[in-house]
Amino acid sequence: MKIRLIVAFIVLCNAFAKAQESLHNFGNIQIHQDGAIGFHGDLINDGDFDNNLGLAGFYNPTEELFVLGNNKPVFFNMEVDVPNDLNFEVSVGVTSLLDFINGRITTPREDLGINLDFTNNAIYLGESDSNHVDGYVTNQGNLEFDFPIGDDFKIRQLTVIPLNPAITTYQAAYFFEDPDTPSTLPGSFNTDLFENTLSIIDPNEYWDLNAPLPVQAKLTWDEDTQVPVLTDGLSSLRVVGFSNVLNRWVNLGNASFSGNEINGEITSELFDPNDFSAYTLGSVLKAGSGINVYTFFSPNGDGINETFVIEGLETSPDNELFIFNRWGVEVFSMKNYDNSFDGTSQGRVTIAEDNKLPVGTYYYVLKLKDQKDQAGAFYINR
Repeated sequence: MKIRLIVAFIVLCNAFAKAQESLHNFGNIQIHQDGAIGFHGDLINDGDFDNNLGLAGFYNPTEELFVLGNNKPVFFNMEVDVPNDLNFEVSVGVTSLLDFINGRITTPREDLGINLDFTNNAIYLGESDSNHVDGYVTNQGNLEFDFPIGDDFKIRQLTVIPLNPAITTYQAAYFFEDPDTPSTLPGSFNTDLFENTLSIIDPNEYWDLNAPLPVQAKLTWDEDTQVPVLTDGLSSLRVVGFSNVLNRWVNLGNASFSGNEINGEITSELFDPNDFSAYTLGSVLKAGSGINVYTFFSPNGDGINETFVIEGLETSPDNELFIFNRWGVEVFSMKNYDNSFDGTSQGRVTIAEDNKLPVGTYYYVLKLKDQKDQAGAFYINR
């Protein structure tokens, strides 16, 4: 049986019936075009509440509110004015616009299945250190998206820049804590373990990003990042990812950056999130090596980034380069590397037509006669 509730009646019940501290839906509620509903107490959703237009608002000036139940409510427009937090114990969807008027939305970080879900390229406004999502957010879309994520009263957005035009689901959260000892994610992202092209890893924070397709990611920093400790110049900053294969931080590049030592943002090269379990900022060697490994190239015939480039090899003659796929199979090697590797395999197994390697993450080992050997990851796109 389908239950149609008059919105004004629900609002009045919450406002005047003091004994009713929550709305518990067992049936089928729908907000129609130009309709509005206001929740001044908790919402418990065990029915259908996912075919909505209009506005759903959460308001309470003195107490925290909760969204609970077994079923996910999905709202068209949503606004939050709950200074003491709106807590999700079930995912909540937004299909058009979310307005952070006052207060944070929290989701349980130990349960990646509970999120604030943006769909249909939905947007938000009003984000700040006091107004954001403390926990996980998902975005289902195909456009560049800034995740309104933070930790406690600190917003630190992460932006995904998709390569593929297909609608895809991305998930992200920010952690203002030591990567060596994660509070909810498994394992350790040891900041003392990093590839040789890097010199230091940010020990104060990291992000989690989950996505099925390659992306570029834009990270932000503020005064707590302590950029002057990481590097003596913004051009040396890098987005870094903790590799699931190498069990260390690797260089994901610096495609662009802006800002100063107190506030700014940096964009990575293209990478596959399936290969990494955490992300933060790092910097390349400040001195002692003139070698710079570019971690992305696209051998697609457009004349741009056609080969795997390592700058500064003239400072180390008699070098030898080895390239492996994610299963540890050698696909290329060359003595005195001359920046000519164009993604064509020299291995025994023909992976694709003309031995062209598929899109994905690969690993290099660069043996240097007069310097410390280097190793890391890079990405091939076509």
